[in-house]
Amino acid sequence: MKKFLTTNIWLKLASFIMAVALWFFVILSGRSEVTMDVSVNFINVPDKFEIVDYPKSISVTVEGQERLLKYLKPDEINAVLDISDAKPGRSFHTISKKNIKLPKSFLVTAINPETFSLTIEGQLKKAVSVKPHIVGAPEKGHKITAIRVEPGTVILEGPESAVSKIDIVRTEPIDINGINSNLVYKANLNLTDTSIKKNINKVDITLSVEKTTKETH
Repeated sequence: MKKFLTTNIWLKLASFIMAVALWFFVILSGRSEVTMDVSVNFINVPDKFEIVDYPKSISVTVEGQERLLKYLKPDEINAVLDISDAKPGRSFHTISKKNIKLPKSFLVTAINPETFSLTIEGQLKKAVSVKPHIVGAPEKGHKITAIRVEPGTVILEGPESAVSKIDIVRTEPIDINGINSNLVYKANLNLTDTSIKKNINKVDITLSVEKTTKETH
């Protein structure tokens, strides 16, 4: 055994070095980078506060084997930032590589922007009236005598600056063109601000229709 280890030692050493170099070449060759926009997720938001102004995404550059990068999807990467110590108002936060969650076979090489601002404000909860959005007109000789909305109010909850501006919530357009009898309609509420939550999504609209002219014989 000793003779085997000492015979042609330089040739064996050279072979070992070449094997290690080849291994590194195989591992490192075919590597590439890709840059993609990924979502920013905030955790531990302080109770009764809302984030109202923040970047929806950041640009992340990822390095890995080219054949694997081809199958990497944006939803496999996301940035997670703990803001448990955030205070109301505007503040600046930095995202580092440790905040980026991605499959283990990839490396983060760049983040843009690394620092950004976000604004936090208090929540507001209040009840507002629901108003049906009626379009069109009944059939000739008929009229709408009553409109009933059930429930008549909706509870909104969200950032104070957004909720405080809302006094009524309208429904989606309800087309009554040509109707000649009572109509019961389940209508969606038309509230496009995704930062505001509501306790209901639909209301029942009942329209009472009567004739305005008598039939002649």
